Amino acid sequence: MRGSHLLSAAAGAGVALAADRALRSQPGRFARMSGSTLASVNAAAWVTDFLNAAYYAKERDQRSLDDLRLAFTILTTYWHRNRARRLGAVDVLRFHGALGTARLRGTGGRTGTLDRASLLVGGARLLGDWFPEAAGDWERLGWGIAFQSVADKAAHDPEIRLNRAAVGELTPPRAPLSEQVWHTYPAVAVPDAAATADALLAVEHWPDYASELGRFTPLRRTGLAGQTFEIEVVGFPSPRTPVFTRGYVTVTTLVTADDPAARDAWVDEVRRGFTARQTGSSPIPDGADVHAGFDLTCHEHHFMGNAKNRLVLYTLDGRSYLRAAGTWDPLQRHLAELYERVGRESQHAFWGMGSPDESMLHQIAARVARTAVAL
Repeated sequence: MRGSHLLSAAAGAGVALAADRALRSQPGRFARMSGSTLASVNAAAWVTDFLNAAYYAKERDQRSLDDLRLAFTILTTYWHRNRARRLGAVDVLRFHGALGTARLRGTGGRTGTLDRASLLVGGARLLGDWFPEAAGDWERLGWGIAFQSVADKAAHDPEIRLNRAAVGELTPPRAPLSEQVWHTYPAVAVPDAAATADALLAVEHWPDYASELGRFTPLRRTGLAGQTFEIEVVGFPSPRTPVFTRGYVTVTTLVTADDPAARDAWVDEVRRGFTARQTGSSPIPDGADVHAGFDLTCHEHHFMGNAKNRLVLYTLDGRSYLRAAGTWDPLQRHLAELYERVGRESQHAFWGMGSPDESMLHQIAARVARTAVAL
């Protein structure tokens, strides 16, 4: 972490050509999903280095998810204001000019790291004096971008990013039911069911619920129904060494209390699927009042292969919960190796089995709680 953005950029550029030759096999096509649509292969190293400086390279007691989300916002806003051009090695020069001095001082507690104040100052140098205020204004945040005005946000077309994404065909589980893996994650308590439903429906703010293990960015003009998300997921082969990969999922089914028949049919299907298995219980307890539920179905080259995840919002015994449950086919060898090495722990923690900083569901709950206090 003591190396600069510039060294990271040089490393990325040096491996780009060799990597391209290796990305034509089936594992290689999955490898193309590393990183983000925002950055080219030769920018991956310095982009990761920047996110490390804002969060992952810091001591645990120095980390703040708000800093990580701010770093993502700087990257995404810079990309947006540069005509949605993929970031390359050349862009490191501007980032180094804006943030390099603060990194050398180690404002985040270690040499090469950045605190929030330095991120805001650097963001202003990169993007304009308006940026620090916009980055803290919920009404000017959306799709991972800070907008100069509310009108600019209203005019934004999220499908610009969709047009640059590698979204393939939908790949739901296809193996016989007896061979599929069905897994339930712990329920995460939320302060208020109605407010949580509103948070889920505000798809433009899903990037603002990012955990240290990943974030969801919506790619379509639609609301939650039919929405496609780009997921940037983080795994850790060793401490302070994040590995970023991405995948795509689409909301193929959305049920709410507004259509009780459709909701109840969805709930029954989920319960039957889990009841038929000996591993784990249904994610929807008997007696639960289900407010909403939806399927997130994977697209080809997703890191979980043929799979779908379900999110369900329910109330039981006067308390409300958000819960995830996944179903996937047996993983192909290259995916199974990656899953065992860096994926399993990250996946489980992201959906609620780890600390709140690791879980998007906990971050949604925290946002709802903060909003309630503000009101």
